[in-house]
Amino acid sequence: MAETDDIRRKRLLYRCRNRGMLETSLLLRKFADRYLAELDGAELDSFEALLDANDNQIYAWILGQEAPPERLDNRLIQLIRNYKNA
Repeated sequence: MAETDDIRRKRLLYRCRNRGMLETSLLLRKFADRYLAELDGAELDSFEALLDANDNQIYAWILGQEAPPERLDNRLIQLIRNYKNA
């Protein structure tokens, strides 16, 4: 049975809330609480790929301390950065 978008969103939200680094967890959880329901399939793919990365890397990418790899440097990273700065 294929995973529905609703189940996928719940799984991704769980992954945001259960990170190894509190700061990353808080950033991702707050972003997901606000935007996850609005993400389309491609954006969900990007978000899932982002969540596969190391917490320290994600945090550095979102803060702009390091450039994310090209495959993750997309609209979603910018949306998270903008949300963090709002």
